[in-house]
Amino acid sequence: MRRTVLLIVAALLVLTFARTQAITDGKLDGNAHPAVVLLLMEVGGQPAFRCSGTLLSPTVLLTAGHCTDAFPGSPFTGMRVFTESNVEAGIGITNNYPFAGPNSVEAVYWTAHPLYETASFVVHDVGVVILQAPGVILPPSQYGVLPSANQLDVLKTQRGQQDVTFTAVGYGLQESFPDPAMFLATNSRTRYMAMPHLLQINVPGFTGDFSLLLSNNHSTGGTCFGDSGGPNFLGSGPTETKTVAGVTSFGINGNCAGTGGVFRMDRQNVLDFVRSFLP
Repeated sequence: MRRTVLLIVAALLVLTFARTQAITDGKLDGNAHPAVVLLLMEVGGQPAFRCSGTLLSPTVLLTAGHCTDAFPGSPFTGMRVFTESNVEAGIGITNNYPFAGPNSVEAVYWTAHPLYETASFVVHDVGVVILQAPGVILPPSQYGVLPSANQLDVLKTQRGQQDVTFTAVGYGLQESFPDPAMFLATNSRTRYMAMPHLLQINVPGFTGDFSLLLSNNHSTGGTCFGDSGGPNFLGSGPTETKTVAGVTSFGINGNCAGTGGVFRMDRQNVLDFVRSFLP
């Protein structure tokens, strides 16, 4: 999941945050998470960027705020989702990526959290995309679900955070380079999953109460450019749930290594925003 690089300066510490976009050191997802789809964004009517997202219903897609609120002066003019687990293999055969066609659904509306533009993107990095009806029809049990308010707060006092795992899913890059164009990069339009563990939660001055820091290494896997907006389901393996604990938001460096930043979904204002679009 790669995006524009944003420099955040805190006192004498300078951190490079890359808005993320691909699962690193993960494994092919196959049909394990059909609610996770590839989101293609257009600028000026032309394909320009891509993200990942989770279907909460046939027509409501949860993603990152920076995937719905374009950079100044270049608003997104169109969006669509591609539903195949391996969009790459289907290009020209079963889909018309990056343009409209089979196995894609057009978006009719998109928006970021109402406070998204009032602070650094990481503070309110959640967005919603509304798809053209009937949307993407799945068995009800396969859609992502929202957490309860403050559900993750219990993790703040839990010892052995390395034992708290998540399932990250997305269509991002498998490695940080090359990435000549967000939507043209090879080996980056296939759904992968990884099982990162919790490193930090609610760290004052860094993640605050809006983010989690998860592992990103050869052992656990992690996220990269293209995974932005993709889900981090609570639990992994036999303990995995459909609860979207957070959406992939940022990286600490441009190499897709070390840690991955996840925007928490269990804040009350975030839940109120997303639920306003659900039936």
